[in-house]
Amino acid sequence: MSSRRLIVVLLVSLVGIGGLVYAATLRMAPAPQALLAQPPIADTPGPAVASAPPPPIATTSVPVVDPAWVADIAVRAGIPAPAVRAYATAQLGEPKGCEVGWTTLAGIGWVESQHGTLGGRTLGADGHSDTPVLGPALDGDPYAAIPATAETSAWHGDPLWDHAVGPMQFIPSTWEQWGADGDGDGVADPNDIDDAAAAALAYLCADGHDLTSGAGWADAVFGYNHDQSYVDSVHAAASAYASRTQSR
Repeated sequence: MSSRRLIVVLLVSLVGIGGLVYAATLRMAPAPQALLAQPPIADTPGPAVASAPPPPIATTSVPVVDPAWVADIAVRAGIPAPAVRAYATAQLGEPKGCEVGWTTLAGIGWVESQHGTLGGRTLGADGHSDTPVLGPALDGDPYAAIPATAETSAWHGDPLWDHAVGPMQFIPSTWEQWGADGDGDGVADPNDIDDAAAAALAYLCADGHDLTSGAGWADAVFGYNHDQSYVDSVHAAASAYASRTQSR
């Protein structure tokens, strides 16, 4: 392990994302309060990037987060309410054996797109930004070269090169594997923060890391984006949200 990586893991443990202190921080950051599970909710898709609509998938039931909890946390954290709802819903649906706090998803959401508001965008109640969030063309300069296909172009409209898509910035090939229907509307859409948050949680849990430990949390986030400065930035944002919303 490099000295820089060791320092980051130590900081993660000390500040509250790993080890015993992490558990204490989770208690400080209010856990999502769920209502009884409800039937799938209707969702109106936001503006499409290209003409092809997302393919329908099997409709599922999702937990419903208490709107009063969402409203309170949104104000205290400084996060748009639809994003808080998405992160909390994803946490409530986490698989057995994997614990991902909503603050971790919020940290990723901030770093990737400022919760879908990057560049003055507005995140709507339906989970879509008023203008889709697209990363730069993955044309090899300076990022990896990933040629687009007819299927992936449907997400971003570029016939030549792929782009990371949506508030959690999924590459289309990654979305093809991890795409999720986080709001139960029958569509898995990376431009919908409800779906993107659910997919991000599944991705973080995929390798079996213990996200309640400093090393496990750092490794899982590093797997999301192979850049140590990214891990640092997500940790800083997640810690800030935990601090702002801690129990009073």
